[in-house]
Amino acid sequence: MMIFKKAIPRRTFLRGIGASLALPLLDGMVPAFAGALDTAAKPALRMSMVYVPNGIIMDKWTPAKEGAGFELTPILEPLASFRDHFHVVGGLHNKTANLGPGEEGGGDHARTGGSFLTGVHPRKTEGVDIHSGVSVDQIAAKELGKHTQLASLELSLDTTEFVGSCETGYSCAYMNTLSWRSPTTPVPNENNPRAVFERLFGDSDSTDPAERRRQIQNDRSILDGVTQSVSRLLTGLGPSDRGKLTEWLDAIRDLERRIQIAEEQASKEVPKLDRPAGIPATFEEHAKLMFDLQVLAFQCDLTRVITFMMGRETSPRVYRELDISDQHHPLTHHQNDPAKIAKVLQINIYHAKTFSYFLDKLRSTPDGDGSLLDHVVMVYGGGLSDGNQHLHVNLPLLLISGQIKGGRHIRYSSDTPVTNLWLTMLDKVGVPVDSMGDSTGKLELLSLA
Repeated sequence: MMIFKKAIPRRTFLRGIGASLALPLLDGMVPAFAGALDTAAKPALRMSMVYVPNGIIMDKWTPAKEGAGFELTPILEPLASFRDHFHVVGGLHNKTANLGPGEEGGGDHARTGGSFLTGVHPRKTEGVDIHSGVSVDQIAAKELGKHTQLASLELSLDTTEFVGSCETGYSCAYMNTLSWRSPTTPVPNENNPRAVFERLFGDSDSTDPAERRRQIQNDRSILDGVTQSVSRLLTGLGPSDRGKLTEWLDAIRDLERRIQIAEEQASKEVPKLDRPAGIPATFEEHAKLMFDLQVLAFQCDLTRVITFMMGRETSPRVYRELDISDQHHPLTHHQNDPAKIAKVLQINIYHAKTFSYFLDKLRSTPDGDGSLLDHVVMVYGGGLSDGNQHLHVNLPLLLISGQIKGGRHIRYSSDTPVTNLWLTMLDKVGVPVDSMGDSTGKLELLSLA
């Protein structure tokens, strides 16, 4: 029997002057008769953490009913079209963020950031002797990163230029990132879309900063360097793959255009505003740009692990697009003032609405026999429940996964650490471990789903 279909290698790159682009998963990467031979290119599983800071208005987050058929709360309403994809996971705690023996008050936000993904109480220090634990994303990255160009991506919308002490007695390192490669090595975040874009698709032949600046100043598209490779590849693809590749190239071109616009805007004089070049002026523009970069990173299998902080703990962001002139963090210490609570609720809903953009992009991006949304294990939420009281119990968490049947509100007993959820996520992406931090075992209901 003759087989005429020739498969494209899964790790195919378009190469040109100053550019090297990994392709997304195409139909042509699946060998002929792959189903019968059991050699089909299987979609990769990814892990994603999307973090929101400073606590949530919990009675507007938590559904009244447990199990299936719960009514969406105001904060969850923007995610209505995805309710069958997520679980509301309630009751979990992160008590490692509480004060330790002999420690005095203050530092709740620093301990929250330093312990959320590690389950280890951060050492109270303003010096270089910081100490936490290995975070769940880095446990996953150590294994999943064997198959990708980048082991992981750590991203943020807030600047991470703070150094020294950010909260009484605690180093800024505990709030600048959630990711820890080792107990003494936090992984820095990147908030500049240009830097993220270049890390994913930029010049792989030179690390000379002057050369990079020259390329940006000449306003050259990264796709210009691979034009011939694209043309040759398109002629050998079927109609479905040509469509997929064209959409992918259009997405990259659009990202470049938006980054260039942001850089042009950043070069203009703006009163009382200091931001790095390339960062859009509004929260929504910035967030969507960073979400699009994450989709492309997953689509091209450049990485399978991403941690994204929509805000750092104690974030002072002012949401003027919501007609709110107060800073986010001070607002969360509302002391039960209805007006302040209403503003925090607006911000919580706005975050969820912006996050829905990411879910929609994942759902509309084909991947194997489904979409990227079908092949991701993701958590959306934060390390504080009530920001007014700095509570680390009953954390606001959504689990989104095509690997687990969704549409339920599950509440666990109050003695269940959030690290049990991290164990379950690791298991779902094929990196099972017995324990981490203060874990006591996988979450049973989710493990059975």
